[in-house]
Amino acid sequence: MAEEQRSPIRDRDISVEMRESFMGYAMSTIVSRALPDVRDGLKPVHRRILYGMAELGMYSDKPFKKSARIVGEVMGKYHPHGDSSIYEAMVRMAQDFSMRYMLVEGQGNFGSIDGDGAAAMRYTEARLSKISMEMLRDLNKETVNLVPNYDGEEQEPEVLPARIPNLLVNGTTGIAVGMATNIPPHNLSEVIEGVQALIQDPELTPYDLMDYIKGPDMPTSGYILGREGIRQAYMNGRGSITMRAKAEIEESGNKARIIVTELPYQVIKARLVEKIAELVREKKIDGITDLRDESDRNGMRIVIELRRDVNPNVVLNNLYKQTSMQSTFGINMLAIVNKEPKVLNLKEVLQYFLLHQIEVIQRRTAYDLKKAEARAHILEGLRIALDHLDEVIALIRSSQSDEDARNGLIERFGLSFDQAQAILDMRLRRLTGLEREKIEQEYNELLGKIAEYKAILADEQLVLKIISEELDEIKAKYGDERRTEITALDNEILDEDLIPRDEVVITMTHTGYVKRLPVSTYRSQKRGGRGVVGMDTKNDDFIEHLFVSNTHHFLLFFTNKGRVFRLKAYEIPDLSRTARGTPIINLIQIDQGETVNAVIPVESLEPDKYLFFATRNGIVKKTPLDDYANIRKVGLIAISLREDDDLIGVKLTDGSRDIVLGTSEGMSIRFAEDDVRPMGRSATGVKGIQLDDNDKVIDMDIVEAGRDVLIVTSKGYGKRTPEDEYRTQTRGGKGLKTLNVTEKNGAIVSLKVVHDGEDLMIMTSSGTLIRTSMSGINSMGRITQGVKLINIKDDDFVATVARAPRSEEEEGAGEEGQSDIPDGIGESGSVEDNDGNSDANANGEG
Repeated sequence: MAEEQRSPIRDRDISVEMRESFMGYAMSTIVSRALPDVRDGLKPVHRRILYGMAELGMYSDKPFKKSARIVGEVMGKYHPHGDSSIYEAMVRMAQDFSMRYMLVEGQGNFGSIDGDGAAAMRYTEARLSKISMEMLRDLNKETVNLVPNYDGEEQEPEVLPARIPNLLVNGTTGIAVGMATNIPPHNLSEVIEGVQALIQDPELTPYDLMDYIKGPDMPTSGYILGREGIRQAYMNGRGSITMRAKAEIEESGNKARIIVTELPYQVIKARLVEKIAELVREKKIDGITDLRDESDRNGMRIVIELRRDVNPNVVLNNLYKQTSMQSTFGINMLAIVNKEPKVLNLKEVLQYFLLHQIEVIQRRTAYDLKKAEARAHILEGLRIALDHLDEVIALIRSSQSDEDARNGLIERFGLSFDQAQAILDMRLRRLTGLEREKIEQEYNELLGKIAEYKAILADEQLVLKIISEELDEIKAKYGDERRTEITALDNEILDEDLIPRDEVVITMTHTGYVKRLPVSTYRSQKRGGRGVVGMDTKNDDFIEHLFVSNTHHFLLFFTNKGRVFRLKAYEIPDLSRTARGTPIINLIQIDQGETVNAVIPVESLEPDKYLFFATRNGIVKKTPLDDYANIRKVGLIAISLREDDDLIGVKLTDGSRDIVLGTSEGMSIRFAEDDVRPMGRSATGVKGIQLDDNDKVIDMDIVEAGRDVLIVTSKGYGKRTPEDEYRTQTRGGKGLKTLNVTEKNGAIVSLKVVHDGEDLMIMTSSGTLIRTSMSGINSMGRITQGVKLINIKDDDFVATVARAPRSEEEEGAGEEGQSDIPDGIGESGSVEDNDGNSDANANGEG
């Protein structure tokens, strides 16, 4: 019985044993070999290569060393899986056609895009690249855990600090047991912008983050066809994208040829050329007479000569169908999260990176705090010694040994062991006056740093600010332009493509109700008519913004707090002519008490255009348009406003125009836009006009040569004055009189630069709108009172004025000086209500 108990043999079901043993092997393969960690985006072999090179001192500013030395170091200390696997992994990190941002800088033959293998490790040399130093940065500050290596004699990092979001930036490929990962490379600048957007607004969805991270960015450039696969991958962690080579058709006489200059990611050029030649030999592709690879150190160039009688587009299309000039990439965003494999969407990848960076910064700060406190502790002891110098010297001289002296200092002055030892180790030169000052200065600086470190550890927002600032530095140093262009599939129809490109009228009320409707809704009338009901408003509401745009243009919404939001025009609900509209707060995330004070349509965010701002207190500012390219859902600072000021106007300019400002009390100023230098988004601006007490700026426009300045008052009066009567002045002056403001015509509410080929839209506070030809408004002198443009009641006033393009039909009517009869208006000009009843008092003035 005793012998049975000591026997090492146990009965066990073979199926259970096999299952448990295989699961252990599978998890080891998954976690320790094949899949990347979500935090640094590296598999163990890549992490160990970088760490091993750092341990050998093979930094980016040091000389190259033999690859064999690196492989031996990594294999002997950290990765006991064979030298070929280590060398192949290192070679890939040094190939500019495999890695979007190379982590290893190689010297020698590291392979080619033709599929050539690297030279033997004894011939090649390598060192860390500059960007890989960001992966290892602060590793010596206890930012990550160190774990025992395979034999327990060394330690290696569990993960690298990884100051760049490497999982997305360089992507990865790995096959484990029962699962695989396949993540494409991305553009560093875009990914950093996505991380920073997530810092600003943690509620962003993966779809929102696609405003910043457009899609994969391959090191071999080329095209990605369509966005649906990208959307699926970013939303669900899995998707498939179609990649296509960049090819151009060159015409030479009556012959053509196809020039291929960029390939899809992971396509081997030599094999592609062989495949094309094979298809030609087998007559599966007809029309190719010659095939040459003219690639050199300046770039790729595959030349495909064609016969005269073939259509080059048909040949190119067949090449896409039958060769790897067009291929697919199956995205599977699988990574190790807390030692378990997990499929991640775009937001989750960025969140885990951000959580890792928070921990890195906190641990680094704690390490710096510990070092600073330890040094401050020593300096406190030295200060005590210097304050009692004679007594300290006497005590040391009278001591029989170091230990007696140290114990005497501890007992006499209440010092710690380290402080007493530091006093004993202090050199005589530290007793000079200059050295004493240095000690005091260092001590005071350390106290400031200690306070700063403690503040950082106590406030996560400060940690996030540090992360954002350091990401900005990395983006400035290593960021570059996108290489891979994302285009629509030949047969792909995007949601936006289903929306016709129509001219529309956008209206928004004072309380924030917005809607769009076709321009054709409002037909032309002659001057002085009563108009047509354009919107059903509440008693305490009125139309404040009205403009004409295209459904596919951007709309930039500027608020009284100086923030800007962005929508496409088609995102504004299309409602009926009399509908009140949709609350703007349902479309953009404005705060309570924040109102939209300016809205402008923009076709595209071009870098050579500017936005020119004007405020109610006469402050103006000019900022490049592309500064507003990345507007988040929560808005963006457009201008920093001073106290008691509001934004009243924003215009799109080319930077070299004349600007005219108008005030409510009848003053105006015209000055060159060059008087205002370009400023950043958050700048306040400079003085545009000097205002009298109780006066305010009500409008701003861009002066066009040969056009007129239109003035409209609150009581419906207006006039046109040639622009040359407004001479150019210096910015910041009081300006010139632009209209004689009286009790009869009321204060100025609008100033616009106009011409005959457009219509004028005027809407009153009660919601009545009139559209009339601009040519029907008389041209008058600058200081006149104007004529009546719209007949309004005593308790009504003009709220909004806008220009609208004229249709061909309207221009024909305008030549005769006759008005079209608007829908819903009888022959007498009366306005019909919803029941068909007419208002007998609605007749317009002549």
